[in-house]
Amino acid sequence: MRIREVHCKTALSPSSLPGIDYSLNPYRGCEHACIYCYVPSVLSIPRNEWGEFIDIRRNIPTVLAKELKKKKCGTIGISTVTDPYQPIEKKYRLTRLCLEQLIRYDFPIDIQTKSDLVLRDLDLISKLKNVEVGVTISTLRDEERKMMEPKASSIEKRLRAVRVLSDRGIKTYIFFGPAYPTIEMDEVEELVEVFYKTGTNTLIVDSLHLKSGVWENLEKNLPDEMIQIYKKRLFKEKNYYKQIFEEIEKYCKRYGIRFERAFGERN
Repeated sequence: MRIREVHCKTALSPSSLPGIDYSLNPYRGCEHACIYCYVPSVLSIPRNEWGEFIDIRRNIPTVLAKELKKKKCGTIGISTVTDPYQPIEKKYRLTRLCLEQLIRYDFPIDIQTKSDLVLRDLDLISKLKNVEVGVTISTLRDEERKMMEPKASSIEKRLRAVRVLSDRGIKTYIFFGPAYPTIEMDEVEELVEVFYKTGTNTLIVDSLHLKSGVWENLEKNLPDEMIQIYKKRLFKEKNYYKQIFEEIEKYCKRYGIRFERAFGERN
């Protein structure tokens, strides 16, 4: 892992994501090393380097403090091209330092992570006036998670994080995306029930998008039996995600969970 400390000129970047006006990324690169990640395509980073480096934006809390005084109020996404609570955050605490600046203002905040380290900052998150925290959970099978998201928190830890946040009265959502194409129709009810028990009131779903280099990376890292399932679901069964998401939506209605498709997509 190559770790480099750098200085940034800006902290808040304009975002084109739905519902997000500014993106705040304390790090460039991500230790989680998810093999399907879209970020290498967005930032033009060679896929074989993804997960092998992190740039630490050491001065980002100071830059953020200056920008918050001047920026028009808008929703800040933490983060859009990295995970704000990846393991290195334990040492550098840049996300926490940024939150210390944000509690002084009324900017709506949307935090999204795959790590239970977010619970460390409950004291600050609780002070934010308009915040929601999303936890990404793409499967309930941790053995799959280990192959797809090798250095991210376990599924059990993520579910617990959502429960703790919800119990503290913090608005939460679960991002079921990308949904691994291994989930079967008869597993959907259990999935939604597990999510319901966390106390979250929103479930956002997304399919697996084969950005440049993703399929090759999947073939390189997954066992052949999984690749065969992926081939079938992604290339042959064109209605797979449509049917799965419709079933999820049906059970969300039953459990009183708000259902959304990421980016307003119809699969």
